[in-house]
Amino acid sequence: MDWLALTVALVIMFIGLAGTLLPMVPGAPLVMLGIIVYGFMGNFHIFGTFFWIGQTVLLLMVFGVDYMAGAIGAKYYGGTKYSIWGSIIGGLVGLFTLGPLGVIVGPFIGAVVGEMINQNSLEKALKSGIGTLIGFAGGTLVKIAIEITMIVWFLFVVL
Repeated sequence: MDWLALTVALVIMFIGLAGTLLPMVPGAPLVMLGIIVYGFMGNFHIFGTFFWIGQTVLLLMVFGVDYMAGAIGAKYYGGTKYSIWGSIIGGLVGLFTLGPLGVIVGPFIGAVVGEMINQNSLEKALKSGIGTLIGFAGGTLVKIAIEITMIVWFLFVVL
């Protein structure tokens, strides 16, 4: 057991886990980076093909949750397809224009604008936007659960 490699990997992973709560830090990619760093410092051979495929699927699930949580929240709060598409587009535009803060603000604005384009009331549009924020919060919990699964699986393999 290479304790230095394990310690470095876990520090990176826990920074990633904290990054799920802080939009400026890429959560799941850092968890995956911790695994890769361990491999370089320790032994890549202990990780089989199934492990890498599984970890990659979990990583992609986190990205999917990022883009879909707000849309699901908007839909749950009565949003139409306009707010759902607006929240997805707003998330992408927000990320590129506002940086990490845009991941939160973009879907909200996108959902509101989408409902306004659909000629709904401001009240309904804001309700849909709030739904995206609630979806974002729920999505954060799901992402944390997935990232913890990634870390536990890693520990199960290396310990």
